[in-house]
Amino acid sequence: MRWATANDARGIATVHVASWQAAYRSLIADEVLEALNVDAREKIWSERFASGSAGPAAPQQILVAEAEGRIVGWASFGAGRDDGQAHLGELAALYAHPDFWSMRVGHSLITRVEDELPAAGFDDAYVWVLRGNDRAIRFYENHGWHSDGGEKIGEGGSVEGLHELRHTRQLVG
Repeated sequence: MRWATANDARGIATVHVASWQAAYRSLIADEVLEALNVDAREKIWSERFASGSAGPAAPQQILVAEAEGRIVGWASFGAGRDDGQAHLGELAALYAHPDFWSMRVGHSLITRVEDELPAAGFDDAYVWVLRGNDRAIRFYENHGWHSDGGEKIGEGGSVEGLHELRHTRQLVG
């Protein structure tokens, strides 16, 4: 596991698209999932790295997990991005390539994030999980994250209109 760099944009994009298409198959319209494109996602990630919104000095840090010479998972985290939540840590995204599900990629990533957030000064953290994504909900609950009843409807881009549930975890104390 290591910190992501601009050279990782394609690998991150590949995992991003493959994991969405597998995990959200019955939760998001098929035409939306089929329209996801690695080249387009790579461009988005490259732009994020170029603008400084991703990378070592960015507000949201990104870790990548590698196996077999390629990126097989990634996690993005930092200060809470929701209004009034900057005092909390946020696990903004955690994805593993479906070929590596149940192979401890996600476990390694979340464990590292749970170490990095307190080191950055966050005692508590939250993550938004797509309603109905039972596999992810079980994953987070198995790692000590619990629903606190928070809900929101995604706005903008690929999350527009998606119903998300908030899970929280005390990291220190």
